Amino acid sequence: MKKKAKRIALRGGAVVLPKGIAQNGLILIKEGRIEYAGAERKYSQKEYETIDITGMTASPGLIDAHTHLGVYAEGSGEMGEDGNEMIDPVTPHVRAIDSIDPEDPAFGEARADGVTSVMITPGSGNVIGGAACVVKTRGRIVEEMIVDRDIGQKMATGENPKRVYGGQKKAPMTRMGIAAVMRTALVEAQNYRDKIKKKKNDTPLDLRMEALQAVISGKKPARVHAHRADDIMTAIRIADEFGMKIVVEHGTEAYKIADILAAKKIRLNLGPSTTGRSKVELKDLVRDNAARCIKAGCIVSLITDHPVIPIQELRQEAIKLVRDHGAPRDEVFKAITSTPAATLGITRRAGSLERGKDADVAVYSSHPLDPAAVCHMTMINGEAVFRRD
Repeated sequence: MKKKAKRIALRGGAVVLPKGIAQNGLILIKEGRIEYAGAERKYSQKEYETIDITGMTASPGLIDAHTHLGVYAEGSGEMGEDGNEMIDPVTPHVRAIDSIDPEDPAFGEARADGVTSVMITPGSGNVIGGAACVVKTRGRIVEEMIVDRDIGQKMATGENPKRVYGGQKKAPMTRMGIAAVMRTALVEAQNYRDKIKKKKNDTPLDLRMEALQAVISGKKPARVHAHRADDIMTAIRIADEFGMKIVVEHGTEAYKIADILAAKKIRLNLGPSTTGRSKVELKDLVRDNAARCIKAGCIVSLITDHPVIPIQELRQEAIKLVRDHGAPRDEVFKAITSTPAATLGITRRAGSLERGKDADVAVYSSHPLDPAAVCHMTMINGEAVFRRD
């Protein structure tokens, strides 16, 4: 006899929905997906395991749109630093997925504060650093965690590639050198594509060039590390030249050109804002960068850049924007749920509590952006992966 699929009901608490909050809400979960989310209604209590969350608030699992979880594993020292293949400024054929250590304790810390999905990206030592991926924060092996193994190429401007390769007395040593290296690689990828299209049998398979095809075709974005406003504009300039889509990663000085970024609808993964000004390109860091950009109409997701800021501080980054800088709570909440889901291309599965999506749910003592709120339970695919005693 076939065992019935497990069904779960979360009832009695507030439920954060795309268009508001159901104060006496209900979430029905079947086979790891959301069957219903909304106001309380009748359901067969015989068919569901009911979890009473009266006095609490259920929200979609949080999403961090830029981390290095698992590729810079907590407590692993230098031997656990697997994010930068700094032998060549152009390494599009490497993939973050191949460096992830699922036993990184930071995954557990993410779950303990309701973070259920993250982008994991290579570092910014190279001009083109490899493929980023999206994973759930729970799994014994990477194959159990993966949502999308390739969501575009990590690229970088500014100080990091300059420091790595300038220190070796080789290109790129300057910002113009970084732009030149980036353009050269993209032209090589176009030339490779054209040869393949002409069906030249003597064109050998080139993993480096293959990895750039989705970017030059516009199917996947270049995810460009850029802090200074001029570096952001260089990334936009090159994107326009090649017809690429880009996402700006970090965007420390995005507030200086927020009107331009809003008009161009450039997606921004902003942060972290609570770091020190540890290098020259962070000298104009302001704590309300994301608040200013949201006010200007930009498309903003908040990030921790874990381990720069620990993953469990994602919600604190959002809380500070509301509490200290007057950013609208609903917009900031979107910046850690539905907006990163869209920026990462996983809206079909995550980012909001809606029928058919993965049952990734976080239950807090109050609204997740209440400074005193505590995470009491986290569910991934309908299974409780964290419970507070």
